[in-house]
Amino acid sequence: MNPFTTHKGIVVAVDRANIDTDAIIPKQFLKLIGRTGFGQFLFNDWRYLDNGQPNPEFDLNKPAFKDATILVARNNFGCGSSREHAVWAVAQYGLRVVIAPWRKDADGSRIPGFADIFRNNCVKNGVLTIELSEAEVDQLFGFIKAQPGVQMTVDLPKQTLVLHGKPEQVFKFEIDAGVKDYLLRGLDDIALTLEKEAAITAFEKKHDVQLAAR
Repeated sequence: MNPFTTHKGIVVAVDRANIDTDAIIPKQFLKLIGRTGFGQFLFNDWRYLDNGQPNPEFDLNKPAFKDATILVARNNFGCGSSREHAVWAVAQYGLRVVIAPWRKDADGSRIPGFADIFRNNCVKNGVLTIELSEAEVDQLFGFIKAQPGVQMTVDLPKQTLVLHGKPEQVFKFEIDAGVKDYLLRGLDDIALTLEKEAAITAFEKKHDVQLAAR
């Protein structure tokens, strides 16, 4: 997995809350063999009309957002089933960063920007998920609508977002220290395990000796 340090790209918005994994990658595409080829089906039911043609009203199909690599959405993104295919679709489409807001419900409970399993799967696939406040995400939506094709620089070491609009805006974000380290070093589960290879090998040798002595 490639390390994530800084990334600059076009920002695109999907102004919907509770986008579930079936909307991200509809169930009919889960039968694909292997882990590739999912990007073309990202948001399939929204991106395409019934006749198979691109929906011109959906922002990902608009020329200004053709090469977008940063997505802004509403809260609870990636809810629903735990299918990792949803993150594969996001990553293989070319999105490196997904931004969503957290907010307080009427009873005071915290509604997260992302569903837990989706967020964890993003980490394992090198996709950075960022939570901002609702007010900050509202600002982003306003900029994207007023300045289609606006770019943003995401700096993970500094934990900043710089929106290169007129005027330029800077946002700070929080991230778990372990997740940050994981992404900065480009680790996946296998690479993380291999960091303990010497200890694992020593344990196995000791275990073999103990078995042989019985």
